[in-house]
Amino acid sequence: MEKLQNVKQRFGIIGMSEGVNRSIEKSLRVAPTDISVLVTGESGVGKENIPKIIHQFSHRKHSKYIAVNCGAIPEGTIDSELFGHEKGAFTGATSTRKGYFEVADGGTIFLDEVGELPMATQVRLLRVLETGEFIKVGSSVVQKTNVRIVAATNMDMNEAIQKQKFREDLFYRLSTVEINIPPLRERKQDIPLLFRKFASDFAEKYRMPSLKLNDDAVKILTEYHWQGNIRQLRNIAEQMSVLEKDRILSIEKLRNYLPNSGIQLPAVVKNKKSQSDFSSEREILYKVLFDMKNDLNELKKITMKLMNSDISKEEKEGLIQQIHSNNLEISNNSYDLGLLKNDSKKDINEKNDTNKFEYAETIEEVETLSILDKEIELIKKALERSKGKRKLAADELGISERTLYRKIKQYDLQN
Repeated sequence: MEKLQNVKQRFGIIGMSEGVNRSIEKSLRVAPTDISVLVTGESGVGKENIPKIIHQFSHRKHSKYIAVNCGAIPEGTIDSELFGHEKGAFTGATSTRKGYFEVADGGTIFLDEVGELPMATQVRLLRVLETGEFIKVGSSVVQKTNVRIVAATNMDMNEAIQKQKFREDLFYRLSTVEINIPPLRERKQDIPLLFRKFASDFAEKYRMPSLKLNDDAVKILTEYHWQGNIRQLRNIAEQMSVLEKDRILSIEKLRNYLPNSGIQLPAVVKNKKSQSDFSSEREILYKVLFDMKNDLNELKKITMKLMNSDISKEEKEGLIQQIHSNNLEISNNSYDLGLLKNDSKKDINEKNDTNKFEYAETIEEVETLSILDKEIELIKKALERSKGKRKLAADELGISERTLYRKIKQYDLQN
């Protein structure tokens, strides 16, 4: 316990919660080894402290420690930043440059927001983890490096893997040991301690008395959701330190700085259909239209037989009953497709009972509904929903952008 307190004091970690203590203890246990560590947790929980602890309590503590924010480096230059480049490797490469993996040889590299790495860079990183080898951009010479990698992310890595945004083999290689930092809302006993520390720091920084909270304000502060975690708490403490004249804060003043006063409103979820859902609906629509066409052809044959005066009365009654059955099925299909918007299924059944021979108008109306018409209609709707952005429309329709251009030109749907 004494060692744990010394570590907290050394790295400026405030808190007594079980989750924080467990993450620090886990860091101390893995520090003497060289295995890779993945630090997980929401944005703003203080993940950057864990790799520092691991480095300082490892045999690499006298070598370099480099922290890299993978999300802040443009995709076109991240390979050069990490692995270096040769002179003339690309436009602007006026000299040879060492990358972080070469500079930090023998030390530790902290890859923050590792989930933001491009897929091509992930392949290079996997090779470094497995063999310790890398190649500079524009070079063909294999170089060796001996670095310990600690990565961090606030992403759901399983979801990223399913969406093919992160390599599964790299994830398992990085997360040999996973250390999770709990969000601030699960560390309620630490919130007043953190606020007092921030208030004291800002009082010293801005040369003014430190802020204090009354009991009701402490309760509100503790029960607040803290979506932004420690980063949000620090920001609010700084705002109040600068703006409030009264150094003792009441619950009313505190609420002015807390969005929604801790009440979490329902999230608004955009009702956007995925490409697979759209494709499934389109297939169902095509199937219904084909079935309707077959039914219509059958009705035509029956009608021609009825017009033949040579058939018997019993045959005519049988044909009429068959027409009634087929007509009802077509009407119901039309209703399901939204083509008969003003009629309920009950109304359709009543119409069929009233006059069994009113199917002729229905047949003529449905016959005009071809697959071509529906395709044009789907393209128009997709273009309207994407506000004319053809790439988005093509993605929604499940076709390539080139195919969409061709169909727009073919059907004269130019905006």
